[in-house]
Amino acid sequence: MKRLSTFLIYALLILGSLVMFFPFVWMFLTSLKPFAEIFELKVWPQAPTLDNYREVLFKTQFPRWFLNSLIVAGITTLSVLFFDSLVGYALAKLRFPGKGLIFVLILSTLMVPTEMLVIPWYVMSTEYGWSNTYWGLLFPGVISAFGVFLMRQFFETLPTDLLDAGRIDGLSEFGVFWRIAFPLVRPALAALGIFTFLGNWNAFLWPLIVVQTADMRTIPVGVALFSSEAGTAWNLIMAASSLAVLPVLLVFLFFQRQIIEGVVLTGVKG
Repeated sequence: MKRLSTFLIYALLILGSLVMFFPFVWMFLTSLKPFAEIFELKVWPQAPTLDNYREVLFKTQFPRWFLNSLIVAGITTLSVLFFDSLVGYALAKLRFPGKGLIFVLILSTLMVPTEMLVIPWYVMSTEYGWSNTYWGLLFPGVISAFGVFLMRQFFETLPTDLLDAGRIDGLSEFGVFWRIAFPLVRPALAALGIFTFLGNWNAFLWPLIVVQTADMRTIPVGVALFSSEAGTAWNLIMAASSLAVLPVLLVFLFFQRQIIEGVVLTGVKG
């Protein structure tokens, strides 16, 4: 019975893996098909070609969209890692009036849907001239309430005596944070960085609203515009999507341990 249960568990895991992996295989194989073959009921391309990739890379602005997504996701991730850890440290290890209320107010913002924030964000971007700029794409995500919560919970586990020793040695409060506390929360930083990067890499609604010109589009917005009233260029969509998923796959392959730790941290540290 034990062997049978083990076999059934592995069989279900393998089946689930195949179900999850098949769309990626289908997307890649479709990207190698000429447009005429896409609607045929054949998974494997009959006449594989790289023309779709050549058209995406050299006849569209996909390289610029890729760069825009990389800039937005990278800068936002660095900003979130620094500011969220700084706020989390202050809420966890410093004493000041209203600390608990501030933390509750920050957490309460998690209950506000993004769709409700789009209008004030857009009004602010228009009034200050941030529309169609990198800062306009960046500013909604430079700090996150979830990141503050995660870092605060993790900083709570650090021994206060260790931080006091740094203060006795003459470190400033920021020095204690930067030299002692910050390096000790690297697992939480890695998990937060991965989640933030992936979230901003795949962001669609806000870039669609704030961007007006083709050269400022990010990948999700640019790829979506391959579909129009005149028709849908599925061959270009599949080729562009195959290229766009590469950074996500690399992040997962190199940081899958931190992703798992992040899932555990969000469940245990709370």
